[in-house]
Amino acid sequence: MSNPFTGPGRQSAGTPSLPTPPSGWPIGSYGTYEEAQRAVDHLAESDFPVQEVTIVGVDLMLVERVTGRLSWGRVLGGGAASGAWFGLFVGLILGMFTPQGSWLGPVLVGLGTGVVFGLVFAAVGYASTRGRRDFSSASQLVAGRYDVLAQPKHAEEGRNLLAKLAMRPPSAQ
Repeated sequence: MSNPFTGPGRQSAGTPSLPTPPSGWPIGSYGTYEEAQRAVDHLAESDFPVQEVTIVGVDLMLVERVTGRLSWGRVLGGGAASGAWFGLFVGLILGMFTPQGSWLGPVLVGLGTGVVFGLVFAAVGYASTRGRRDFSSASQLVAGRYDVLAQPKHAEEGRNLLAKLAMRPPSAQ
């Protein structure tokens, strides 16, 4: 797995991981990440050295999609459910270290304690907003466009391959 802030071979031992701007020349620009991925897949299938390629999101936006309205019932139900899962997990772990046949007690205690703490923490968190945020949402970072960059020594070849991809009919892609 690679670090998103450094490229391959850009960091020597002991140096901190600092964000570095992408390098390379643009060889394609796409409206969606899926299209940029498809372009890089095409390059890979054409034996292009894809380790020389970078996909760069340009004009970044934080998009928050509202998923529903919050009410005390939803907040407390969610708190109880998440607390129950955590309590069950802790109870099962504690149950593994008890003598044979007596694992049920720690599981039930963990479950009950988890529900209570989940309810309390959810209620305190929701009450502290005082009605300023009565909705749930999911956030996503998206780009206005996605540029595919290649190192200069391979840029012309990459542009030619992506031009051939663009000239194909949509059904052949």
